[in-house]
Amino acid sequence: MRPVRVGVFGLLGSGNIGNDGSLEAVLGHLRAEHPDAVVDALCGGPEAVTARYGIPATRLNWYRGEYRTASRAGAVAAKGLGKLVDVVRTAAWTRRHDVVIVPGTGVLETTLPLRPWGFPYSLFLLCATGRLFGTRVALVGVGAAAIGNRPTRTLTRWSTRLASYRSYRDTMSRDAMRAMGVDTARDEVYADLVFALPAPRAGEPAGPPGTVCVGVMDFHGSNDERDRAEEIHRRYLDGTTRFVRALAGDGRPVRLLTGDELDVPVAGAIRDAVDSPLVTVARTASLADLMKEMAAADTVVATRYHNLVCALKVGTPTLAVSYSAKSDTLMAEMGLGEYCHPAREADADRLLQQFRELERRSAEVRATLSERNLVVARRVRHQFAALSAALFPAADHPRAHARQETP
Repeated sequence: MRPVRVGVFGLLGSGNIGNDGSLEAVLGHLRAEHPDAVVDALCGGPEAVTARYGIPATRLNWYRGEYRTASRAGAVAAKGLGKLVDVVRTAAWTRRHDVVIVPGTGVLETTLPLRPWGFPYSLFLLCATGRLFGTRVALVGVGAAAIGNRPTRTLTRWSTRLASYRSYRDTMSRDAMRAMGVDTARDEVYADLVFALPAPRAGEPAGPPGTVCVGVMDFHGSNDERDRAEEIHRRYLDGTTRFVRALAGDGRPVRLLTGDELDVPVAGAIRDAVDSPLVTVARTASLADLMKEMAAADTVVATRYHNLVCALKVGTPTLAVSYSAKSDTLMAEMGLGEYCHPAREADADRLLQQFRELERRSAEVRATLSERNLVVARRVRHQFAALSAALFPAADHPRAHARQETP
């Protein structure tokens, strides 16, 4: 039998290390269970994906300025032409594969600003051409949420209907798709794919004793809050800065963490505003880097969803500065539902109160996270076993099938 041709698809290699972590988890599974598979990517940052993961990659969009605002007539025309060219490009790429995997991330949500003719359109082209050419498209461990914008909702609903396989990272995501008119009777809920990544090995601490990791974000609200974006950002930045200043005032070393290239200026602004040698910005290029920082910290306070996943995975007491229901859901599943704080109403005094309560219960919280991580790890193993059984020839996945049958 010829090798199975597998494509991976998404905004991968574009500067968001959470997205890349989901890709890394899927590639790890493919290399362990389907080593003969021929894998390549259609993604946002092909050069970065090829350099980091060693697989061929093609740019997701023909027009390189796809995610920049088009203000001139030439840019508008180029972007419009790109939409037509991408139909042909996506169809040709999809047709060459037996299976295309969309690895995790919030591809079915608009909790951050998103235009319908950006990634939702690209995902629709993938799923539609997959159905046309008989290529199995799998949405694996994805996140979803209610979508207010009608064109985005329509594209997302049809993309999901046309996919050959669907699974979700939480029950809330599956419920959201059901509410949007998708038949989810055969769809399963597992866990975020990032929980499949290895935890950091014990080694030299990343920071001094008593360190607090604070994950920051270039947060401007959701897709439906564009008219309040700057107000929301100022409130978030001010509240977070005051919180970090209070920690430094108590003599606590603070490591500012990011999860996307867009977050780097936010971390720099907070460091400069606090102006203390106790506040430093960590250089994190991967989720492995994030987990190393977090494993060595006493406590983590974080905004980005995959920063939370990393902190919870390494078992460090965590407080979520939550910008969407997915963060609240994750924290509740890991036994920390009471330690969520709304990003839109960042209040330094309230954050400090929650932070100090969390630290008082540190030993108890660490024990809870240790137990919950065992459960989550088992759910991710079941996800990959189910994926192999659904998408690959029966003869190609004996080990995955055997694990799926193991209680």
